[in-house]
Amino acid sequence: MRAISGLWRWRRNPLRRGTDLAEAWMGLVALLLILVVGPVIGSVIGGVAQDALQRSVQEQRESRQLVTATVIRKLDRSLLDTDPETSTGRDLRSRVLADWTAPDGTTHEGKVMADLQTPHRGDHFSMWTDLHGRTAARPLDSATATTHAVLAGIGAALLVAGVIEGSRRFAVWRMVRRRYARWDQAWDRAGPDWGRTGTGS
Repeated sequence: MRAISGLWRWRRNPLRRGTDLAEAWMGLVALLLILVVGPVIGSVIGGVAQDALQRSVQEQRESRQLVTATVIRKLDRSLLDTDPETSTGRDLRSRVLADWTAPDGTTHEGKVMADLQTPHRGDHFSMWTDLHGRTAARPLDSATATTHAVLAGIGAALLVAGVIEGSRRFAVWRMVRRRYARWDQAWDRAGPDWGRTGTGS
């Protein structure tokens, strides 16, 4: 709606100031930059992020393996888990002492989280390790990496749009301040004679 109401600045009008036309041109240039530069930068940033994240996905897939571990015994709940209200996904997982064989053939034993609700000695569960058998986080999957890359691209485009619009508003604010300053100067010059025209004084 503001764009439509601002069309008067383009028409020839004796009341139109030079700053009105400059403001209209700034608005048009800002709109074109937001519509062209924003998406281009967003797609470039998204593409770079996609390449980096997909490389990370590949590296994680190569450096982490899913192994089968065996429960030795269930451990007490962690002392850090004292709040019973924070039992979102933890009810499906238990802290256990387990042993497993690493991809390089070495055997390991340690305290891990098992995706078992009621673990018993001898139960098997899957867990991620690095190539030397140390526990590792689940590798990033390709779909999640793509989602993060898309969000990075959208964020970059929105940031560019915000910077462009902020710069336009700042420039218009400066122009308005200068206009008001010129009005004040003109008023100061005309002020002492205001209302005395033709009185002969």
